[in-house]
Amino acid sequence: MTSAELTYAAYLKLDELLQLQEPRTAQDDTDPTKVLSEQFFIVSHQTCELWLKQILGDLAAVEGHFRTMTTADLERSVDLLYRAGELLRLLHEQLMALERLPLEDFAHFRQYLGSASGAQSTQSHRLEWVLGNAKRAGSLFLAFRTGLERTGADLEEIVGAGVGAGSLHRVIEGMLRVGNGYFQWKLGHVGLVTKMIGEQRGTAGTSGAGYLMDRATMPFTELHELRGKMHERRQEQIG
Repeated sequence: MTSAELTYAAYLKLDELLQLQEPRTAQDDTDPTKVLSEQFFIVSHQTCELWLKQILGDLAAVEGHFRTMTTADLERSVDLLYRAGELLRLLHEQLMALERLPLEDFAHFRQYLGSASGAQSTQSHRLEWVLGNAKRAGSLFLAFRTGLERTGADLEEIVGAGVGAGSLHRVIEGMLRVGNGYFQWKLGHVGLVTKMIGEQRGTAGTSGAGYLMDRATMPFTELHELRGKMHERRQEQIG
């Protein structure tokens, strides 16, 4: 098929895409909304995985730009970081939409999930590795620090300079935006799971909401600490 013959459906492979949702609730159920509720659950999670694919790709490209640290690549990184931040906001809003899943419908089809669980999402675990948490720096921040060290730049001075640091300041702002978006998404997930199953264990045998709460930590600890020091200095100067 040539580009001139390409259609919207063919380009997006819609025939295949729209066949990927296979609810296990019986289609002849007396209440058809139960099937639609399970379809809603499936679509939400499939969409989440698609956005995670995009986020991981964008952040991998940012890490690549940190290996060069040219002004052009840093500015490109800012665009990618802000896009990743917006996509994380979108994932959070998607969780809010999932709150419209009727509890009785979820209880009905949850039995069909077996041991399947979002805790098994490979891409979610990869994102946690890339962003890090309160105890461990992720690969994204480590790549940034390595790039700064290679160019002889000092991170504390950059944070202290604020907007005067130009592209490097905008990169830091972008990373913090990604970190905040990630944290809000994780907290939103805790709230949703608590609402839907309370203190029950997760389908994969995790502690459910408790498991999610333990993993809901803010990335980029060092950046937050440096921003806190800068804030203290500004207050001392004013005082």
